[in-house]
Amino acid sequence: MELQFDITGKHVEITDALRKHAQDRVSKFPRYYSSITKVEVKIERAEGHLPTVEIIARGEHSKVFVARESGADIFTCIDMATHKIERQLTKKKTRERDNKYVGPAASAPPESSEEV
Repeated sequence: MELQFDITGKHVEITDALRKHAQDRVSKFPRYYSSITKVEVKIERAEGHLPTVEIIARGEHSKVFVARESGADIFTCIDMATHKIERQLTKKKTRERDNKYVGPAASAPPESSEEV
C-alpha cells in the first residue's frame, strides 16, 4: 500500500527543499503504524505570528493522528511535529498489540495434582 502525501502552504511558498524534507520525515510513519494511508502537511504563516506546521496522519478504520508545532524555523517545526506523530503511532501500536485476546487456556488457573 502506498502512502499518499499532500503538502499545502498558506501564505508560505512550498519549495522543493521543504517538500522533500517533509516527505522524507513522513515516509517513516508506516514503520511505526502500518495502516497509515494518507498524510497531510499544512504550513501556515499568519502575519505577526510564527509559522505553524500541522501534520494529519490518517489510517484505516477512521484513525486520525494530529500534531501541531509553531516555531521560527519551518524545518525544525516539521521535525518536532513528526516526532509527536511518531510517539502517537507507537503508543497506538503498543496498545493494539498488548490488548490481543489471549484465549481461555491461558487464563485458566493451573490444576494441582495433589489431593489431601
